Amino acid sequence: MRQDSNRFGDMEVFVRVVDLGGFTSAAKALALTPSAVSKLISRLEARLGARLINRSTRRLLLTPEGEQFYERSVRLLADLVDAERSIGADRTPRGRLRVSVNVPVGRRILLPLVPAFLALYPDIELDISMTDLVVDLFEQRTDVAIRSGPMKSSGLMARKLGQTTLKIVATPGYLERHGTPRTPDDLARHRSVGFGYSRQMDGWPLRIDGQTQIFTVPGPVKVSDGDSVYGLCLAGVGLARLAHYMISNDIAAGRLVPVLEDWNPHDIEEMHAVYLGQGGHMPGRIRAFLDFLSAHVQMK
Repeated sequence: MRQDSNRFGDMEVFVRVVDLGGFTSAAKALALTPSAVSKLISRLEARLGARLINRSTRRLLLTPEGEQFYERSVRLLADLVDAERSIGADRTPRGRLRVSVNVPVGRRILLPLVPAFLALYPDIELDISMTDLVVDLFEQRTDVAIRSGPMKSSGLMARKLGQTTLKIVATPGYLERHGTPRTPDDLARHRSVGFGYSRQMDGWPLRIDGQTQIFTVPGPVKVSDGDSVYGLCLAGVGLARLAHYMISNDIAAGRLVPVLEDWNPHDIEEMHAVYLGQGGHMPGRIRAFLDFLSAHVQMK
């Protein structure tokens, strides 16, 4: 195979010459000189070992070999255009989209949005994995991960979707049995529901005299995801520090009660959609999903 020959480019020039009826017209359409077009056709004929065009002073006539090559070239160029459009950004987004999301965000924010997203993009197939563990997007062949908390330095691209605050809460029943903590020091006599894996902070931050201090609260149980922490807290097992979007309805209904609000640092937990860098070329299904999330995710 000759490396110095752009075969599809040669085909395109040949088809233009035939369609426009001459070298000069094809040269204008392709921003080439007539001599360059003539040399290219001669080179094409030499490579094929067949004359494609009979030249005369008034018109060009295709030889039988030229007619056959013209028909095949038209089909091949059409297939090339179709192949490029089939994966390009201008086509209707389609294909499988693999998404990783932590359990609370998945259940409360993402899953309720799925029907509307699929109604807009019926050719996209969502494959959603809900886990509080941080997955490697490349190794797990994941297109988008939705993550809460501070972003670590990495080669991932990120789009901010929203933010929330956190509160320490308990059920009225728990507070009746164990008392309501009035100061951060009271936490040492309470029970908490915590996480069974390493978090950004091993404890809860509270603001005292203008300084943030971390308090570790003992607890009888640790679990692997935020939704389980929420469920056990709601069952009265202990105190928990949870994102406001998870518990706002429970607080309003009186099922959960915030405590130590005077010491709450009101730190912000951000939520991002992260994805692998695409070198400037993002598949349509990923772009559609990110744009949809940016427009529809709402966090309290």
